[in-house]
Amino acid sequence: MSELDPNGKVVRQFTDPFGHHDQYHYGDGRFLYTSLEALAPEESAKVIGGVPGSEIDGITYADTINEIDENGKLIWQWKVSERLPREEFPLQSHYTREHYPLINSVVPMRDGKHVLASMRSVSAVVIIERQTGDIVWKLGSDVLAQQHNATELDNGNILIFDNGAFRSGESIMYTRAIEVNRATKKIVWEYRDRSQMVYFFTPFMGSAQRLSNGNTLLCESAFGRLFEVTKDGYICWEYINPHFAAYPDEATAKIFPGESNALFRAYRYSLEEIPWLKQKLESIEGALPGSNALLRGSKYDAVGEG
Repeated sequence: MSELDPNGKVVRQFTDPFGHHDQYHYGDGRFLYTSLEALAPEESAKVIGGVPGSEIDGITYADTINEIDENGKLIWQWKVSERLPREEFPLQSHYTREHYPLINSVVPMRDGKHVLASMRSVSAVVIIERQTGDIVWKLGSDVLAQQHNATELDNGNILIFDNGAFRSGESIMYTRAIEVNRATKKIVWEYRDRSQMVYFFTPFMGSAQRLSNGNTLLCESAFGRLFEVTKDGYICWEYINPHFAAYPDEATAKIFPGESNALFRAYRYSLEEIPWLKQKLESIEGALPGSNALLRGSKYDAVGEG
């Protein structure tokens, strides 16, 4: 986990060999991130569901959520092994038992008292109270299917990228983005493809970002597709990653052979949010007589991968 300056120089870095999937930078040197610990064989056996015998040498690895200070000291931790009720969060039957429950996104909530986490292999999004470690809110597999990237919106609702792999009670796989009222757990906004549901689907990864204009930026990860949709579900901007490459590590390449243009996540930033980039682009534009290609007001957005 690294923090880089505008010139690409690493100014802060922390290494955890079991760190995976997600990290949140507070901006003051603290990191919140997901990691793993090996369960004892008897504890691994208590994990419910999943494909029998799919552990790693009989061992299941369970998630932890860690927070470290600017010096890398652990200052808060939440352990699945201690806090997640096995009977309430069973692995889905098609999922391997090597990783439980596969937390793929974690972010502190605005009140500073709770953490929002997405658990893929049990198809659940939860809110954890930091002080007690209790799970105080849950949305489960009756709504979600191997979702990613749960975030809290300004209105307190929860935005979720719902991948839709092996969706309960449905034979067709499709992805959607949903906004859920935190109090009622009702879906108050939803996007799925208007023509054919299967035209928007990624079985893994993916992200949804609510923009300042009320639209939503979506990342259909498996196919390298980024697109922006309005509140009414119309696509108003779209980009396909043109760069294909093979996965560099052997283990991933065995699962996904061939070349891919996949993206993990995408975020949109206005130039006002990246002052150093705005200054750089303004200097470039100033050096090009008659140029009007780069900057016009505040409508220029930078898109990046997470």
